[in-house]
Amino acid sequence: MAREVVGFGEDDLRALAGARSFERGLGYLDAVSGLEVGDGPVTAVVQGTDAYEVELTLGGDDGLSGWCDCPYGQEGNFCKHCVAVGLTVLRRARTIPRQRAAARPRASGLEAWLGALSRDELLALVRDQIAEDRGLRRRLELRAAAARSDLGTVRDRILALIDPRPFARYGYVEYADASGYARQVAEAAAALRALTAGGQAAQAVGLAEEAIRVLGEAYEEIDDSDGVVGQAADTVVEAHREACGVARTDPEHLAEWLVGKVLGNGSGVTDLDPLDYAEVLGPSGLARLRQLAAEARRRRPSGWAERYLMERLVKAGGDVDALIALYAQDLDPSGVTHLRIAEELESAGRADEALTWAERGLRDCAAETHIDGHLVDYVCARYAKAGRPADVVGVRRDRFHAERSLAAYQQLRSAAQAAQCWEAERVAALAVLREDGRRERGGRYGGPVLIDACEGLRSFRRIPGDAQGTEGPGRIGKADAQPEWQMASDLLL
Repeated sequence: MAREVVGFGEDDLRALAGARSFERGLGYLDAVSGLEVGDGPVTAVVQGTDAYEVELTLGGDDGLSGWCDCPYGQEGNFCKHCVAVGLTVLRRARTIPRQRAAARPRASGLEAWLGALSRDELLALVRDQIAEDRGLRRRLELRAAAARSDLGTVRDRILALIDPRPFARYGYVEYADASGYARQVAEAAAALRALTAGGQAAQAVGLAEEAIRVLGEAYEEIDDSDGVVGQAADTVVEAHREACGVARTDPEHLAEWLVGKVLGNGSGVTDLDPLDYAEVLGPSGLARLRQLAAEARRRRPSGWAERYLMERLVKAGGDVDALIALYAQDLDPSGVTHLRIAEELESAGRADEALTWAERGLRDCAAETHIDGHLVDYVCARYAKAGRPADVVGVRRDRFHAERSLAAYQQLRSAAQAAQCWEAERVAALAVLREDGRRERGGRYGGPVLIDACEGLRSFRRIPGDAQGTEGPGRIGKADAQPEWQMASDLLL
């Protein structure tokens, strides 16, 4: 019924927003206020980190669409605030037709009144609005400067918008002020896009790069717990990418700039991904990007950013062998890199090679007490699938000998029970634990596993055997002993 009245349903909201934003929007239903139904759009205010204005267009040839002035919404996304307003509209679907009918004469009356105003009267009206709305004034100033190609003014206004100092009351931008600053950053991005659309794409590229630099320098002094500033900064990156495409920026120069930003200080403010520029870079730019990444990796082989960039570029190239060779240069002693290689090979349909790499990981890391559990599970799962239960037991046995933990014992027991050889394995495992108990070393529970288990078992047995677990002087109650008893029974049985 609601869909027939307003032209959409919950499924449409979920499809536009995505599962995550839709679920988050459910939590903002009580934050929607001032819902106003017009002849076309529906507007409302949603109180989030700040008060955000939302506009939904219900139906029409293009279907449901939404706009919000939060940073994520200004990127063109159907955000959680749009979801909240959409759900509110659905709840009030019965009243929508009546409200729309009442809005039509108001809209036509406004249009007729504006059309009847003289030029001077319209100018006076705009001036009044500019005086009351600082954001509108800034937007119109930027449009006016761009229209007359006053790039100096445009640059000054954009840099003023991303200057955090007016928001930094105590030397940094507090959490409460981050959303206001983020709105200005998004406004700067819109100005850059307008500059590109106005035929000044090359100038927009330079201004965007300057804006990204300033944002990077300022970000450490901003409490961006909600990520709103980062989201707004991403809109500046998008404006830069669009301008680069229109201006046909030199691809090699762009590659150098991208690598410098990704590997330099202040890159954390954006999710700048050089591969998003692939279309603008073209073959020559991508080749230069890979060359620069490889050089940076050689200079600083242990650098996380350098390694990640190189991995992204090689992986995007689709050369599995090159990616494996890159991973193999820095094998983690926990076996996590071996597992990553195995997973890449398996995804490429090379299951035998994948298992070989995973097995190598177990051998290379055999002496390590702490090995990546997912690697062990990976090998055991493949052995089990291939009908090799004895090999599963062998892997679990080796890990138990290296770790001597309750978890390793339990995994060995499960594997041996599946292979129907638990009695023999249990005798050998307990012998290992007895030997371990003679050594002075700290175990997972404060001592060797067997001693911990036996102490728990003895504590439980000291309790009188009545149904209520009656306690005596100096004795441990049944409830207190339950964790120790569970551990002891799990281990010894």
